[in-house]
Amino acid sequence: MAAAENVRRAPRTYGNWRQPASAGIAGLGMLGTAILMGGLLLVVIATMSGGIKAAFVTLVIVGIAIGLLITKDKHGQSTLQRLSTSIGWQRAKMAKHNLYRSGPLGRTAWGKFQLPGLAAASQLSEYQDSYGRPFALLFYPSTRHFTVVINAEPDGASLVDEEQVDIWVAHWGQWLASLGHEPGIVAASVTVESAPDTGIRLRREVGNNMMDNTPAIARAMLTEVVQTYPEGSALVSARVALTFKGTDRSGKRRKEDDMGRELAARLPALTQSLNATGAGAARPVSAQELCEAIRIAYDPASAALIDEARSQGMPPELQWTDVGPAAAQAFWDKYRHDSAWSMTWQMSQAPRGEVFSSVLSQLVAPHPDIDRKRVTLLYRPLDAGTAARMVEADKRNASFRATTSARPSARSLAEARAADRSAQEEARGAGLVNFGMVVTGTVMSAEQLPDMVAAIDNLGATARVLLRPAYGSQDSAFVSALPLGIVVSSHLAVPAGLRESL
Repeated sequence: MAAAENVRRAPRTYGNWRQPASAGIAGLGMLGTAILMGGLLLVVIATMSGGIKAAFVTLVIVGIAIGLLITKDKHGQSTLQRLSTSIGWQRAKMAKHNLYRSGPLGRTAWGKFQLPGLAAASQLSEYQDSYGRPFALLFYPSTRHFTVVINAEPDGASLVDEEQVDIWVAHWGQWLASLGHEPGIVAASVTVESAPDTGIRLRREVGNNMMDNTPAIARAMLTEVVQTYPEGSALVSARVALTFKGTDRSGKRRKEDDMGRELAARLPALTQSLNATGAGAARPVSAQELCEAIRIAYDPASAALIDEARSQGMPPELQWTDVGPAAAQAFWDKYRHDSAWSMTWQMSQAPRGEVFSSVLSQLVAPHPDIDRKRVTLLYRPLDAGTAARMVEADKRNASFRATTSARPSARSLAEARAADRSAQEEARGAGLVNFGMVVTGTVMSAEQLPDMVAAIDNLGATARVLLRPAYGSQDSAFVSALPLGIVVSSHLAVPAGLRESL
């Protein structure tokens, strides 16, 4: 009986994340294997036509190409990928694409504070759902994607039983799996942002509820609380962005009004299903709230001004053309925008082995060395047919890598077993989701950057994830961490399939 009780109370763990890899010889992948076979064929042709000397030159060239593909760092980036990133960054820097100036005195023709980079062409409109709640609808003309943003108020895991946390995690998994059955959905993202509290909201709340006949000692205590509490407090917000494609099954483009009416009918069910995941009272984000959030992200110094205006009953009426930075400059490893400096990291490896449900708690929590921090989880839901094909292909590739060697490594055997478990779970009805993570840290001065980098490195270790700075693309990585629903893979110059085969 005691043994059964101990088994029942054992904490639940999670894991078995798979990073699909294409089959290839010596870990080269499909593209590398094709280059190897084609190179050997060129060596034979060179030997027949030019002799040993021509064959030797050809062999050296092929060897260099294979060496660039096969040498990888701890993040899985090959030398060829790092070299191409560096060349692309140098070209963008020479063309001054890393500089951005907007506003009436800027270089843009429209004279507005338009968003830079991937979000420059985005368009914002507002509709009402079936419950009469206003919601913002973002439209990206280049990809024909529509995005709605949902505001969540997580309850937190403090003083919550493990059984309840397990139930939340289970419902969250079911919610992610259900996204694969949502018509037209492309991607989803969850952004958890922590920032210092200005204290203006607390001062407004206390001032509005304080009576004229309040005792002096109570008034003095509340005044002291209003003055001292914001010094060590933080504001944590969570937003969920859902991105839908703007075409029907026949490929015909859908108008913005049509998508607005359709999503207005679907939003109540989507927000209600989030309540069981521990997300709290979920509601759609209005256009004004989204404008304020993006404006503060690019100019954190404006947060106090916006809160002060709200406290006086005069919230600023922001337009979508007013939320971008007046000036921004992307560097190789950091990003300068208006009143702040930011650095963005991307997850290159998910936690290995088994982890607990609280594995990301310290990473998303406020940190004294980071003024503002955003942790964004990016999800790509897969429908049942695509999921079945993907897990079977991954199972075949993992089995191929494990059986090509007479003495396979322990890691190859473990990957084969993990791929087999994933295929079994998918066959039993489990959903399949591609996911990634982007972490952005923001400070108000360049002198704070080293402390922020050290803090993020330590937090990544506690979360058991491997984080890599987004070298050469800090501006694009910054906007991808915002709750805008941007699908980065749809904006790549190199197709995602070709990048994965390297």
